[in-house]
Amino acid sequence: MVSMPLVGPVSAKGKTIDQFADIVTDKLKGGYLTDPKVSIEVINYRPFYIIGEVEKPGQYPYTNGMTVLNAVAVAGGFTYRASADSVYIARGGAGEVEMPVGQMTRVLPGDVVRIPERYF
Repeated sequence: MVSMPLVGPVSAKGKTIDQFADIVTDKLKGGYLTDPKVSIEVINYRPFYIIGEVEKPGQYPYTNGMTVLNAVAVAGGFTYRASADSVYIARGGAGEVEMPVGQMTRVLPGDVVRIPERYF
């Protein structure tokens, strides 16, 4: 819940930034302003975690648009034993899901990224 002047608490759970901005705009239109302009910005994201075959596993701050390759780079890169083909991502309390390593595989705030050991 986000406490807003004039309209009170507004739920942001499960909403994108644009959806939340639309909700706040609609609430402000409800008798307070005729044509409100609302801008929403996230100041802090939850950190992500990276474990396994990286040089410096641990907790790191999330940045918008982060990919698996960015996360590995932040953690010092792959170790010599790392499998650079796939990673396992645990998201939202669910089990791990195997995903390919690449620029298209996104990391989200709160994710746990595990880099597995390669098999010879």
